[in-house]
Amino acid sequence: MPAEPARWWTLVLAAAGGYATRLAFPEPGWWGAAFLGVAALYLALRRDSARWAFLVGLVWGLTLYLPLITWADEAVGVVPWVALSTAEALLVGVFAAAWAWARRGETVWRNGALQVVVFAVLWVAGEELRAHWPFEGFPWGRLAFSQADSPLVSAASLGGVPLLSGLVSAVGVVLARALVAARQVRVGAALGSVALAAALVLAGLAVPLATAAQAGTLRVGAVQGNVPGEGLDAFGQREQVLRNHVDGTTALLDRVPPGDLDVVLWPENGSDLDPQVDEDAARLLDDAARAVEAPLLVGTVQYPESGGRFNTSVLWEAGEGVVASYTKQHPAPFAEYIPLRALVRPFSSAVDLVTRDMLPGTEPGYVPLQVPRLERTVGLADVICFEVAYDELVRTAVREGGEVLVVQTNNASFGHTDESTQQLAMSRVRAVEHGRATVQISTVGVSAVIEPNGAVVERTGLFTAEQLVATLPLRTTLTPATRWGGWVAWAVDVLAVVMVAAGAAGAARVRRDQRGPAA
Repeated sequence: MPAEPARWWTLVLAAAGGYATRLAFPEPGWWGAAFLGVAALYLALRRDSARWAFLVGLVWGLTLYLPLITWADEAVGVVPWVALSTAEALLVGVFAAAWAWARRGETVWRNGALQVVVFAVLWVAGEELRAHWPFEGFPWGRLAFSQADSPLVSAASLGGVPLLSGLVSAVGVVLARALVAARQVRVGAALGSVALAAALVLAGLAVPLATAAQAGTLRVGAVQGNVPGEGLDAFGQREQVLRNHVDGTTALLDRVPPGDLDVVLWPENGSDLDPQVDEDAARLLDDAARAVEAPLLVGTVQYPESGGRFNTSVLWEAGEGVVASYTKQHPAPFAEYIPLRALVRPFSSAVDLVTRDMLPGTEPGYVPLQVPRLERTVGLADVICFEVAYDELVRTAVREGGEVLVVQTNNASFGHTDESTQQLAMSRVRAVEHGRATVQISTVGVSAVIEPNGAVVERTGLFTAEQLVATLPLRTTLTPATRWGGWVAWAVDVLAVVMVAAGAAGAARVRRDQRGPAA
């Protein structure tokens, strides 16, 4: 058994590994850095103490999350940013402690190949935990979302985000074991590990990603109208955001004739007034829809008399008004609603900036769009803002009949941070995962048109007023990830529990054997 590294060195290695992993995400998006970050974590976790492993995982998590989500500081302040980063890092620490227990069993301890598998399974289970808890989870920072430009991304179509994250972590462990073998002058083992890591990455190139239309095409326009300010002032001028998007809609006529588009997509909060209540807003939407001769998918906010508010997307037909809608199912805690408000207020007065908590919708993100040109209804799989990070919400929208994916988002609160490009990377991974052409449309950018293989066809800048026009292939085939992705996550969770329990039991048996039979 190799000697355990010094404690100070494991913390340095963990800190370097966490920051290297952050660099894999936009910006700069050096996807290969994720392998190095995981390799550093694996090497830092070679000491046997579960308590020390927890600390190592915490350090790794802090140096990932604090620089990754600086946009939270921009949007809601330093206390929520640090609190959220620390909470996510603590859960990375839980993963590290679980790994320390799982590898204690004699079989895993002495089998390098099995260590790769167990580490990857536990890592994915840890991501699943962070994606669902606390406060319904925060999936930002999943390794899969750093791989939009990597050959590995194709694996998302087979097993979804869990499989892709698992492969990234496996490659990292294999590289770490190559380094250990090289230091022990086991040249053959080192070269074999490097070859295996390369093979795992390049194997993604062998996974076919279909992009051809199966049920015709959809002509779409998308409007990034921009806002009059940034941060908390972005929606300070009543009706201005709505008018910006109306102007952007009529600007589409500089690129296409009236009636050429099947639908025009607006972002989340594209209308800062509820057109179902405000007559002027309704008139503006009706005029815009008549001008382009196409329905509008408009993000807006509704205020029910019972209190609270809904983040809603409505499909607006000229002369008819709302003909279909979707309400966001997963409001963001501490941004759109404040859990434990009374407990949090002493730590940050920013909680009172959210004056009316957002309420969750209950129906899947499926919007039926009547397309006269195709003489049928086309299903739009619609998710709003951070919902793109949640596996089950996107998967359900596609399984309900979504033939293209629409990600409506409002990034105005995050200023000139990396939040919008990190979200774009998620949308690209989702396009591959479900084999759907995707449009991410934002109030301020970055907006983009994405092919079913994750390639970006066109994108906008940040805090600009721009329009996109695209012909999207309509696809109806469900990928393996769309069909079975939920079962993959459940299987990983069960395996993780079994592995930790088996490791703990194996370690206890070894200790009993070492002590000899009981008196």
